Amino acid sequence: MSAVIEVGPGVRAGFTERYDGGVSAEPFDALNLGMGVPDDRDAVTENRRIAAKHLGFDHDRVVWMDQVHSADIAVAEEPGVVGRVDGVVTTRTDLVLAALVADCLPVLAADAEAGIIGAAHSGRLGTARGVAPALVAEMVRNGADAERISVALGPAICGRCYEVPQSMQEEAARRTPEAASRTRHGTTGVDMRAAVTAQLRQAGIGHVVTDQRCTLESPELFSHRRDSRTGRFAGYIWWS
Repeated sequence: MSAVIEVGPGVRAGFTERYDGGVSAEPFDALNLGMGVPDDRDAVTENRRIAAKHLGFDHDRVVWMDQVHSADIAVAEEPGVVGRVDGVVTTRTDLVLAALVADCLPVLAADAEAGIIGAAHSGRLGTARGVAPALVAEMVRNGADAERISVALGPAICGRCYEVPQSMQEEAARRTPEAASRTRHGTTGVDMRAAVTAQLRQAGIGHVVTDQRCTLESPELFSHRRDSRTGRFAGYIWWS
């Protein structure tokens, strides 16, 4: 079943699971929500309807991003695809924000008092480029207070599983040393969850809740590192 977290008064964050309904065939079985993989588009559209119904909102309220591993943030005024960005903010309480992942870290944020929510896709490059603090900064520009923002971090590949060459680790840790990890095999790795948590603390965020599941180790979640050709699950944030 999808995991749902209360982010703030009246705000929920949910993370879908691959076998929670869905109509996609292998290797995208079953609840693939990503249009950027070579799955049948009609199946993905139906999966998005299924996920939204399960979580309790209408699928045509969702804002999607054309994710490109950047630190660029958009402000959404209507549902649909907001553009080639990796973070989105809205002041509209009728919109649902989504981030698609399959090892990267979904970052969902809310200042319930200000009526502002945000979502970001923080992969290795996005983490190195600071997409999470960029999301916070855009929320503040739109009226949020960093001290009031609560953040939910979703499942992602963990630092003990995410092996990368030393040069990639150094790039990820250049701005945020907490990104550097050692894998269970003693090799160089990246811990996106630790890095983003440190970035959020530095940005003044005091309340962070985390779904600690590792995507590579959790068969109910899509993992590109584990399966290569696979689907995408979503982190959603919405007003309940």
